Amino acid sequence: MMQLDTLRHIRSFSLLGVLATLLLSPSSGAWAGPPYITDDPEPVEYQHWEVYLASQYSHNADGTAGTAPHIEVNYGVHPNMQLHLIMPFSYSHPSGMPLQYGLGDAELGVKYRFAQETATRPQVGVFPLLEVPTGDSGRGLGNGQAQMFLPVWIQKSWGKWSSYGGGGYWINPGVGNRNYWFTGWQIQRSLTKQLSLGTELFFASPNVVGGSGRSGFNVGLVYDFNEGHHLLFSTGTDLHGDGKGAAYLAYQWTFGRHGETDKNSSK
Repeated sequence: MMQLDTLRHIRSFSLLGVLATLLLSPSSGAWAGPPYITDDPEPVEYQHWEVYLASQYSHNADGTAGTAPHIEVNYGVHPNMQLHLIMPFSYSHPSGMPLQYGLGDAELGVKYRFAQETATRPQVGVFPLLEVPTGDSGRGLGNGQAQMFLPVWIQKSWGKWSSYGGGGYWINPGVGNRNYWFTGWQIQRSLTKQLSLGTELFFASPNVVGGSGRSGFNVGLVYDFNEGHHLLFSTGTDLHGDGKGAAYLAYQWTFGRHGETDKNSSK
């Protein structure tokens, strides 16, 4: 009986370890500004919606993890404010152990832009996020405790170019976890009326006890089929860390009170 309990504890600890290194780190956690990890301060237009059907994937030597799929919904509740929800079905597959699949941790947020962009000034906003422990942490599908991210984002556009970035502080309780900082910066260009390409660099301080900081990059694209339907994709890897690779793919539907809108993630 003691041996069985010991094996259960080892199994739970292994699942939590993979979750911490794969899902709680910025290179595969909440993809804040689809298709990038770095976010922007621009809310969804007033009384308009963004709906994403998406999947994300991350892997390193310890295993693989991600969502398949997750639903993201954003709504412009005020001209400078949006409400945000992500509900994921997550998977965790530690090396040499069974695949775990089920409901993951939900994400709630409110984005508020308090400074408008002008010819000489960028727009600025905040986007606090709450990770709700709806997933089963014992199966590696959740953190087991609520987490919070408190960031500030800025953005400036000129011609066919746009750039945004910033960062904030993650409150990251849980077994073996520690609070950490995240910062990132993105730049992209509209190549055609339908296609935009971009890249980002990001850095995070250690998020687990005894861990190391991480830095990495993603490259991404947004393809607009029309004003309301969009394809988003990104992929990248660590420049410094444990050699993690990650990818994100989503279909995005944008619409509003007067029908479909041209507001989409290409910013």
